[in-house]
Amino acid sequence: MLDITLLFKIGAAGLLIVILERVLKSSGKDDVATLTNIAGVVIILLMIVNLIAKLFDSIKTMFMF
Repeated sequence: MLDITLLFKIGAAGLLIVILERVLKSSGKDDVATLTNIAGVVIILLMIVNLIAKLFDSIKTMFMF
């Protein structure tokens, strides 16, 4: 079952990434803003990789008789 706190963590991380990107772009550091955006996406993917592994395991057990 999906834990609701994970959704809040992903939302908070996304909000923080957007704020950092806007601040960095307004100060003229577009390259650092892009790197921050990429790092944020990687962090969020690392948060959900465990859920994806569980999903594939459950699909694998569902189709094995």
